[in-house]
Amino acid sequence: MTNHYPISEQQTDVNQLIAQRLEKLDVLKQKASEQGKTAYPNTFKPDAFCADLQAKFDGIDKVTIENDVAQGNKTSVKVAGRVMFNRGSFIVLQDMTGRIQLYVDRKGLPADTLELIKSVDLGDIVGASGFIGRSGKGDLYVHLEEFELLTKSLRPLPDKFHGLTDTEVKYRQRYLDLMVNEDTRKTFEIRSKVVSGIREYLIGERFMEVETPMMHVIPGGAAAKPFVTHHNALDMELFLRIAPELYLKRLVVGGFDRVFEINRNFRNEGVSTRHNPEFTMIEFYQAYADYTDLMALTERMLEKLAVDILGSTDVPYGDEVFSFKAPFAKISMFDAILEHNPNLTADNLNDREFLAAFVKNELKEEVKPSFGLGKLQTIIFEETVETKLRQPTFVTQYPAETSPLARRNDDNPHVTDRFEMFIGGRELANGFSELNDPIDQAERFKQQVAEKDAGDDEAMHYDADFVEALEYGLPPTAGEGIGIDRLVMLFANAPSIRDVILFPHMRKKD
Repeated sequence: MTNHYPISEQQTDVNQLIAQRLEKLDVLKQKASEQGKTAYPNTFKPDAFCADLQAKFDGIDKVTIENDVAQGNKTSVKVAGRVMFNRGSFIVLQDMTGRIQLYVDRKGLPADTLELIKSVDLGDIVGASGFIGRSGKGDLYVHLEEFELLTKSLRPLPDKFHGLTDTEVKYRQRYLDLMVNEDTRKTFEIRSKVVSGIREYLIGERFMEVETPMMHVIPGGAAAKPFVTHHNALDMELFLRIAPELYLKRLVVGGFDRVFEINRNFRNEGVSTRHNPEFTMIEFYQAYADYTDLMALTERMLEKLAVDILGSTDVPYGDEVFSFKAPFAKISMFDAILEHNPNLTADNLNDREFLAAFVKNELKEEVKPSFGLGKLQTIIFEETVETKLRQPTFVTQYPAETSPLARRNDDNPHVTDRFEMFIGGRELANGFSELNDPIDQAERFKQQVAEKDAGDDEAMHYDADFVEALEYGLPPTAGEGIGIDRLVMLFANAPSIRDVILFPHMRKKD
């Protein structure tokens, strides 16, 4: 046998299967060489997808198809994909859309074709030409007339009866997961529909899609710890984007009144069922709008997405069903804290000394001297309320202290015209009327710098260029970000964010 590349240590039976497949590949290469061909051809061009054929012939019975064939009206097709099952006379082929059977006519096919079919292993990628038929059991198939092996699979697929169940392998080797688990393929089809649906909806509302830098000189747009890198040629420190917000608002200053970006963000934080260091968001900004306008837009958009993707505004998730029927519930942060903490009063929530003691003694959270009333209220909300917000809910009027980029409320300057949307106890969206007062923005940046100097590594930097942009004039504007990964988790009924990211971050494998 030809000396091939080293194969990593595995179970003995797996190594034997690989060795057998390598021997078959040697034979294929020898025959191909004798015929002036290659064992890895790239000339077969399919003209149909499996699911399209299943849909096209749905409801057409066996007799009708056979009569058409007898009258010379057979439907000829060419399909390609991976061999998933071999049932003797029938081979199950899978492409990106689904599956279809190939019927092996042992009396009608040439001997060399039958010999090739006999050598096929599960996982091999093949091309098949023939005409449409239907079996006695009602299964649609392609009656083989020509058959070609396009790629030899050198490794056996996971157990065909149990699929791929090892979570670690599913995440590290997503390609195997996609091969054998139909639910996984459906999840990422849903993800694709979510992204395209959001894009189409916003374009329909006259938003323009744009692209902004992913490497920033100053990390901004969110309270998060960035990843740090270095540009060798310029000899300067750069930060991977934690949010595109400040660049998108610069575009609104420049005259693009409605912009959006489906963006990858990077935050140097923990990993959990809800967090991945690299994640996808949609951020959009609309001039001459306020945060109430974006809440209404979000309700309409998510309701349409649910109907278009799932066929209903009722979205099942685990043991719950979330209603995406607009309008969603709305409540201020202050009232939400009182509603879910009956032992607290309105006077308590306005007493900084009382809240500091409550956070430290009851919630066992650190309280720094720099924490003001708004920061303490936010901690209480996050620790005692968030997980209880099950149905879609907009929480409004966040403290100005924890909302450095949001516009202050006209009636109460201690809070901002801001909302966060929660579903199933998880934050899904964050939006607000934008702060367009450059003097106020500069002061808030200075406060963030003071907090960073006091040890808060998630506080924002001072962005002088952004302040200068505001000095040219930002029209009254509202902006919002929605977490794509968490939204897909809901629509796909996925318990972990890793289930909806094709290649989630994992610890380095030994």
